[in-house]
Amino acid sequence: MRRTFARVVLVCLAFAPITFAQVPERKVLDGISTTRAIPGMPYQLLGKRIVFTNWYFIQPGDLDWRDDSGKSVYVSGDSGPFGPKHVGINAPRGIKITSEKPEIMKPFERPHRMLVQDGKVYKGWTDSDYYESTDAIHWTKKSALKLGEGTPDGFYQVFIDPSAPIEERYKAVWVGEITRAKFEAFRAKRPHGWEPKSLLHLGEKDEVACVLGGVSADGVKWKTLPEPLVVEYCDTWNTAYYDTQLREYVLYTRNWSIGPRSEKLPADIRNSWTGVGRRAIGRTASYNFREFKPSELILEPTPDMLPSEQLYTNCRTTIPGAPDHHLMFPSIWNGSVDDTTRIGFASSHDGKVWHWMPGGDLIRTGPFGSFDGGCVWATPNLLELPNGDWALPFLSHTLPHKYPRGKNVGSTSYAIWPKGRLVALHAPEHGEFTMMPIITHGSTLKINAVTLRTGWIKVAVLGDEGRKLADCTPIIGDQFNTRVTWKSGQTLGNESGKPVTLRIEMQQAKLYGLEFE
Repeated sequence: MRRTFARVVLVCLAFAPITFAQVPERKVLDGISTTRAIPGMPYQLLGKRIVFTNWYFIQPGDLDWRDDSGKSVYVSGDSGPFGPKHVGINAPRGIKITSEKPEIMKPFERPHRMLVQDGKVYKGWTDSDYYESTDAIHWTKKSALKLGEGTPDGFYQVFIDPSAPIEERYKAVWVGEITRAKFEAFRAKRPHGWEPKSLLHLGEKDEVACVLGGVSADGVKWKTLPEPLVVEYCDTWNTAYYDTQLREYVLYTRNWSIGPRSEKLPADIRNSWTGVGRRAIGRTASYNFREFKPSELILEPTPDMLPSEQLYTNCRTTIPGAPDHHLMFPSIWNGSVDDTTRIGFASSHDGKVWHWMPGGDLIRTGPFGSFDGGCVWATPNLLELPNGDWALPFLSHTLPHKYPRGKNVGSTSYAIWPKGRLVALHAPEHGEFTMMPIITHGSTLKINAVTLRTGWIKVAVLGDEGRKLADCTPIIGDQFNTRVTWKSGQTLGNESGKPVTLRIEMQQAKLYGLEFE
């Protein structure tokens, strides 16, 4: 497999082109409808899993203040400071979210660009060829790629959309350039579709930076769209997808953490920002795959990072089997100190608001002389292997990122979380919480957890007399995809499609996820 890492390209699959008018409306009140998502419970679970990468599925709880007779005096009355008693309602206690460190596989040959899981088949791309595998370890070349215009270095990210028309079942975006003449035509047609940094090289070369797009029926033969998706400078491995909840195409880019140049001096787009701006992550979304606005900054180096560190790539992906669980594994580059990278970990419930995970520094550049002794880069997607392990593809180099590259050696490998244990909801002693009401695609519940010998986990379905905590068979020990049972049986009682609200109590336990079947 030929490895070329110099140029950054992205392939993404998304839904067929739609317009704002085609997005269905929902009624808010009589006579008032909207195309926007309507907030509230219950949640509709898009996949089969819940992994607690944030507090999105856990209720914060409520409260009441009650007098000696048990009557609520919440924000009312004139009681003294020792009168009413506080009552916590569904209060979460004794739990915290923790990240688990992965195991690092030795380098092996696999497609070094994008990897996608399509049922039981894994699909992979290099800069020139398309591969398939049944175990994500052993790969077979299926075809050489037939690329459209403006794709001299191939594609990176690919994902499959079963609802798209066959001719656009795969979609792609990648970094490219257009001439000044094409830029002027673009600017006249879409005056808000460009940003100033895209003009970085104009004047030195007849070149304006942009993001181009393509479509394909099979992921092998590609057609380049005639106009840029956006005219923006984002020279990295950008990622994109179609969000079925927001009903938008979403594109994550390289953005820059830097303020506006003073208007008291002439603009100097070539020299005023590239050497001092910190690389960061941007986001833009559109109802129409052909047209995006320039991205806006959503993640930048945080105050607890080193002042020399930058967010070099984003590696946006999801939890396997849970498309509504958004993850990022950014490569954090420490260029001015040692030219090494490390891989961080962030999560989001909507792809717009992101949080860094506790203990999320997952992989670091290895010792000098090792296969990963120069730098490491996480790449999409997070995969589920046939044995239940989760694998994050990553690239590594023997030399630092900006070192002379003539003798640089690149490798491909995986970071592995056995049994899919990437994130834990941890109760060191006693913990308890109530989940948001959810509508699931299954009527039984399996649990992925580890407890101490003196620990346990119990689950209740609120409002169901036959599925109380006292009726639940305790989960004890190392339990991978173990079915939860009650005295009344194994089902959740939601066979009619009604929402369920789970109450979970834990003792000395780590809960890695729930799966509905």
